[in-house]
Amino acid sequence: MSDRQDQVREEQAAVDLRYARLDLLREQTRARLARTRRVGPSGSPQNRSERDAFATLYENRLAQLEGVEQRLCFGRLDLVEGTTRYIGRIGLTDEDHTSLLTDWRAPAAQAFYRATSAHPDGVVRRRQLVTRGRTVTALEDEVLDLDAWSQEDGRTSEVAGTGALLASLAGARTGRMGDIVATIQAEQDAVIRGDLAGALVVQGGPGTGKTAVALHRAAYLLYAHRSTLERSGVLVVGPSRTFLRYIDQVLPSLGETGVVTSTVAGLHPGVVADGTEDDATAEVKGRAVMARVVARAVRLRQRVPDHETSVRVDGKVVVVRPRDVVDARAKARRTGRPHNLARVVFVREMLQRLAEQYVQQLGFAVPPEDRAEVLEELRTTREIRIALNLAWMPLTPQRLVEDLLTRPARLEAAAPELSARDRRLLLREPGAPWTPADVPLLDEAAELLGEDDQAERAQAAADARRRQEELDYARQVLRSSGAGGGLVSAEALAERFASGGPVLTTAERAASDRTWTYGHVVVDEAQELSAMAWRMLLRRCPTRSMTIVGDVAQTTSGAGTRSWAATLDPVLRGSWRLAELTVNYRTPASVAEAAQRVARAHQLPASPLTSARDVPDALRVHHVAEDAVEEAVVAATHSSLADLGLLDGGDAEAGRVAVVAADDDVPRLARALAASSVADHLVPAGPSVLDAHVAVLTPRETKGLEFDAVVLVEPALVGKASAADLYVAMTRPTRTLHVVTSSALPAGMEDDGS
Repeated sequence: MSDRQDQVREEQAAVDLRYARLDLLREQTRARLARTRRVGPSGSPQNRSERDAFATLYENRLAQLEGVEQRLCFGRLDLVEGTTRYIGRIGLTDEDHTSLLTDWRAPAAQAFYRATSAHPDGVVRRRQLVTRGRTVTALEDEVLDLDAWSQEDGRTSEVAGTGALLASLAGARTGRMGDIVATIQAEQDAVIRGDLAGALVVQGGPGTGKTAVALHRAAYLLYAHRSTLERSGVLVVGPSRTFLRYIDQVLPSLGETGVVTSTVAGLHPGVVADGTEDDATAEVKGRAVMARVVARAVRLRQRVPDHETSVRVDGKVVVVRPRDVVDARAKARRTGRPHNLARVVFVREMLQRLAEQYVQQLGFAVPPEDRAEVLEELRTTREIRIALNLAWMPLTPQRLVEDLLTRPARLEAAAPELSARDRRLLLREPGAPWTPADVPLLDEAAELLGEDDQAERAQAAADARRRQEELDYARQVLRSSGAGGGLVSAEALAERFASGGPVLTTAERAASDRTWTYGHVVVDEAQELSAMAWRMLLRRCPTRSMTIVGDVAQTTSGAGTRSWAATLDPVLRGSWRLAELTVNYRTPASVAEAAQRVARAHQLPASPLTSARDVPDALRVHHVAEDAVEEAVVAATHSSLADLGLLDGGDAEAGRVAVVAADDDVPRLARALAASSVADHLVPAGPSVLDAHVAVLTPRETKGLEFDAVVLVEPALVGKASAADLYVAMTRPTRTLHVVTSSALPAGMEDDGS
């Protein structure tokens, strides 16, 4: 015991040294930032450029240093050659540039996650440092090379190494996902460090750590390929805003603060998709055929008039002829440009033809300099503008899709391949709010329409000239000041000087620009995406460098994926590879086995799983009368809170319980709980439902989330709409699953004597 205490004290000193270095770097960075900000907006253009560049640099560095406070140093490797290497969230060096801490993403840290007794990779002992705040509370040792270990002074050691992992799995949830950087397992590490190129599909059952692995992979790729990804950025797409809030601390805790996070519905700036619709309608909107429907809707707005239109201009009559419209339309379409941009060609061609008619009536030749006046006169004539707009109307995506979904005749003309039933599902009242399934349609329309940028092109040319001048000047600044040093490029310096306002990060600029393309895209719960949503995502990642995370057994959307090959082959054409995670770290074995039985009974394509642990009495089934369901739900919730110590003044931040029920039952159960002894625990301490100790949710609202305990209400009703809903709901808890039922259990969910 005394020897172990000595080792803890030794490691405490090592941890203290590294935190002291972190504190010093923070202090130095804050001081540099403060000095830079004190310069203010005055001074020469050169001074302002340097100030903006370095202010942004110091702000980013400070955010990184602030984000790694918890478990800064969590590992140690004792190597065969006699050296020691500490592993942590970021790399740190002392004033002499000697390494104090190795970034977990660095090649030198890889052995911490992959070395085994069969393949020690030069590691004699791997040690995990268990800390609370800045205090070392325990050590977990794993001797990988017993011969090398015992040769040193005849030492022996108890082999350990799973304690830190099991402790992290058993810890109470806080409503925020924690990182797994200290406990990454070998199969997870192989996925995290996979190549940047191409699309990597990570398939795994519930609790295998898919989301955590995907986020750590994003952090690793930003570290290993920063020059490639820093300017274009990384996009993380999740299933809901609740989910994005759940994961929002993971990447900052890994030293990365510039990643864009969004739902699919949030990827089209300026559109609020808060409407709802039934699954059948969303399924139709998500079909790949809708791309052809939208394209046809665009072409149908390029119309040939049924008859000629005569217009008098300054005493002369010009005629808008159908045959001229046909020719001008064909010329515009041959450009291959989007609708609104090709319209410029159409209008120009029609005005030339009308001008020719006008000039012929004058009876004399019109010099080129006067012909421009004729064209302008024709262009500003109201009747001509109306006629040309009727033939080729400038459109917004919202106008096009709104007309398509509210006018039966237009929908029938644009979608002959859809059945009458499908078209009835699509039709809705004018002015209805946009739904998430509408957003990929709007994005498709935006791609086909383009923007009517005629008024902006002259400004763009002027901006380009000014941009080049600023870039040349920025290069001069870096040369004359010696301020580059690889910390900031001339391009970045020029952008910051040119902004003329608040400096926007790559993430901020990307989030506000529909046409932004990312260097890498991470898609979580990817099995829920429709074919149209995939088209939308792939437009944002032309390199096809993606991490696609999901489980086809958990697909609840009618437009989602049942087979990765069937979904991805048409869009990625074979440029994807599959990795599988097979160990369930979240769900106790008895609960996981029950969920697997349900999956098999309902023929869900569930991945094989091995559970890392079990919890006594984890599955509790409560058979009650129909009129006693609410009382039983309150009792199970109360019991779960008591088990977590939340009824006795326990850690107010830790411990989460979900009551999961069919959609129609959620309001009733929420009211019952609000009127019960657990009412105070339903009040969130923040903006998310996960900020309360108890949340009442539908199965789909729990996707990607985990809770200490789940109270599953009437599983037969939960699984009625989709067996996948039941499978998802059963696999959310880390400790206990209470099942409250007034009817027979669904197939596979045997009571098992519980």
